[in-house]
Amino acid sequence: MTEQTLSADGVDLCFETFGDPADETVLLIAGGAQSMVWWEDEFCVLLAKAGRHVIRYDHRDTGRSSSSQPGQPSYTGRDLLTDPLRILDAVGVERAHLVGLSMGGGIAQRIAIEYPLRVHTLSLASTSPVVAAGQAGELPPPSQQVMATFTDPEPEPDWNDRDAVVAYRVDLERPYAGSLGFDESRYRQLAVREVNRTRDMASSISNHFVLADDTPADARLEQITAPTLVLHGTTDPMFPIEHGQALAAGIAGARFVPLPGAGHQQPPPELWDLAIGAIVEHTGVR
Repeated sequence: MTEQTLSADGVDLCFETFGDPADETVLLIAGGAQSMVWWEDEFCVLLAKAGRHVIRYDHRDTGRSSSSQPGQPSYTGRDLLTDPLRILDAVGVERAHLVGLSMGGGIAQRIAIEYPLRVHTLSLASTSPVVAAGQAGELPPPSQQVMATFTDPEPEPDWNDRDAVVAYRVDLERPYAGSLGFDESRYRQLAVREVNRTRDMASSISNHFVLADDTPADARLEQITAPTLVLHGTTDPMFPIEHGQALAAGIAGARFVPLPGAGHQQPPPELWDLAIGAIVEHTGVR
């Protein structure tokens, strides 16, 4: 694995690759306020060992990519949308298999609609239709515990106190756990790694969520033509399972794979055999 930085137009995008570039490329797109470390090393290595060239990257304002002032992102939602294409261009990949989680799943959907020639297949995890979805109807809201994180958030830590920031980052993930439970030790290790390599944690936590919605008004889920896999936790408290089912129902030929007991998260290690197996099968040469 090799970590690299793409610098263009005054912006740095940090990314890392695993496996043989001659293999099919799988680009992992993380959720809002997530750096690439949430796609865990072992997850990426297993995908690479299965014959995939894996790329993960830091969104702007996360990890080692460019950072703005807290609450004042110097970019737009469209920039987050096109950053994955910039990375693919940098590594010389015309078409890739996109795997997007939560906000990353929304980015992946829009790329599949607006830049279909760049998408070989689409895998959507822990996400919801980002555009109108035919007969999906009204989808259930987040749990009360998750809603409270928006309506009554915990006080911010002293951003200069590393230990306090790590604890805060762990606590941010706690309400999103599913029935498999919250793996405190694992999340703490991920939080430590993220805090250690992030330029500005205050910006990382907040800036994606103050961006204006610039989704084209005429975009429709039915416009996605890429073969699609939907992975969704059966106990996702942010997007209950009906959101994943709506995605699969709204995209022609999509396959739906429930992740038993998973919450709103990257597939946890106990479900890697299921999730990675489904992704490897889905991203096979067609």
